[in-house]
Amino acid sequence: MTKWPDKVGVLISCLLLYALFASPFMTFRANRIIQGETRTIFEALPVSAAILLAAIILVAAFIAFFRFPAGLKLAAALVGLASLAIFVGQAASALTPEGNSFARVSPASGFWLMFAGLALLATDCIARLQPNPAVRILLLLAAMATLAVVLASGLWNDLSIIKEYTGRADIFWTEALQHVELAIGSLVAATVAGIPLGILCYKVERLRSGVLNALNIVQTIPSIALFGLLIAPLGWMAANVPGAAKIGIAGIGMAPAFVALFLYSLLPVVSNTVVGLSGVSQAVREAARGLGMTPLQRLLRVEFPLAMPVILTGIRIVLVQNIGLATIAALIGGGGFGVFVFQGIGQTAMDLVLLGTVPTVLLGFAAAITLDALIDSNLFSAGGRQKA
Repeated sequence: MTKWPDKVGVLISCLLLYALFASPFMTFRANRIIQGETRTIFEALPVSAAILLAAIILVAAFIAFFRFPAGLKLAAALVGLASLAIFVGQAASALTPEGNSFARVSPASGFWLMFAGLALLATDCIARLQPNPAVRILLLLAAMATLAVVLASGLWNDLSIIKEYTGRADIFWTEALQHVELAIGSLVAATVAGIPLGILCYKVERLRSGVLNALNIVQTIPSIALFGLLIAPLGWMAANVPGAAKIGIAGIGMAPAFVALFLYSLLPVVSNTVVGLSGVSQAVREAARGLGMTPLQRLLRVEFPLAMPVILTGIRIVLVQNIGLATIAALIGGGGFGVFVFQGIGQTAMDLVLLGTVPTVLLGFAAAITLDALIDSNLFSAGGRQKA
């Protein structure tokens, strides 16, 4: 087979080569807030380790450049990612002075560009191989298990982001739980309210444009502004409505963040419900009517299952959106990973910013893969039910 250049692979290959030869691999700082000094691969790692990592990246760049089988490219990307995970920890240990608890070593732009290039190569190969939903979930679980093993092994203990975590381990999981509660709780509330509202908009066409236009207006309000707008009415409710404060309603904190995320979540759920139900074939409806089904039976047993993949797509959009927006909730005392992000910005400590940013990105990525697999599995479709 002729191995002519692959267009996407050329871009990935150029990115990997630039990261390897023209970008620093690690950054060393005497403490967490001062300006850092960059180190190349050969300055950050022992010579043998640096040569091995450079060779792995060069091989991955070569395989990415040409039209090799997608399976081979995926293997090269995974080997490259595993090597980066090992050698970044080794570089942190090599650069950290013995017994120095103040020094901070973090990945520099070269590492992140290599990681981005290899992750893009792996993603492109997975998309080309088109694995079934079960395989995608297994790949996600394997990636999560690998990350857990690396963290438990202590390989990354000298990285600055792990040191930031170690100093805040007691509150990290509390904020993580609050972040998940905000994102998933507002999604559940929006789903419970949005699907019936979407069905109503589908059935009553005169209501549809008014409701969707109102929800569109909510979407145009910036998140911080919406959080701020909710402080006054919720604060008034907490002060004047008996029992409101006891159930957690307040002008600041989790309540306005939850309400704002709920309002942002309604449009995708409602609009996708309307689109999904509208997309059901008229012939299918007529067949169901011919079988003697009542309108409610047609809705629950035929139309709704056929519309479910579209509705799940809206729920996926909401979940990923809420995981990101929940970070802003920290500005009004809502907690979540945003606590670390804004603390890090205030202290000019970028590693603390990463402590809040990286888990947010990983959580959104895992949620997107899981719901995509659920949508593609056709588990909720009429055909899927018949197969089951």
